[in-house]
Amino acid sequence: MGTYNKGILGAFSGKVGPVVGATWRGKEVMRSLPKKGSRMATDFQQAQRSKFAMTTEFLGGIQPVIKRYFGSDTGLKTRRNQAMSYLMKEALVFNDPNYEWDYTKVLISKGDLLGMNNGQVVAGTGQNLEFSWTDNSGQGEAQATDALVVVAYEPTSKTTVYNLNAGTRNSSSATLALPTFLSGLEVQVWATFASADEKLAATSLYLGSVTVA
Repeated sequence: MGTYNKGILGAFSGKVGPVVGATWRGKEVMRSLPKKGSRMATDFQQAQRSKFAMTTEFLGGIQPVIKRYFGSDTGLKTRRNQAMSYLMKEALVFNDPNYEWDYTKVLISKGDLLGMNNGQVVAGTGQNLEFSWTDNSGQGEAQATDALVVVAYEPTSKTTVYNLNAGTRNSSSATLALPTFLSGLEVQVWATFASADEKLAATSLYLGSVTVA
């Protein structure tokens, strides 16, 4: 690392060719770019990178859901960090040579609100998913006005479709419209409830896989 006086070009910051300009203890300095490490990643590191990449991709499609309904944002970890930690530890399984999702363990929300009772999903007409459940309003903190949140994920195209207010708890049925290009493909489906003020959420329920009509 070397210092230099401000000349005709003046000071700079950032990378220019093989050097980086910066300010260090009040002085303008230049230093060479660090060399890339030559050590190979361990099996554990490679596994963590693979799991991190898969989880990041999945969460990217449901970011608005996670940011509202996964755990609590009052601790040291954000809701997204909580979801990332949970999914990497609990919902990914190794099937040599790759990791795969155990969709039965995937959660799109996590909380103490009463969840869906007797939830079901079937393929409707067109590219629609039809949801049904038993109204359990009045049990615990469950309210008739709780919003139904649904998520459908198609793993081949990595397409995610969600609705933050597909219906209310007391409606007992709802529909989610999917894009036409998903016709004939299998989607994984989850559902949960959130209070109207979004202060409470239920732990999501995996409803299974459905082949889109």
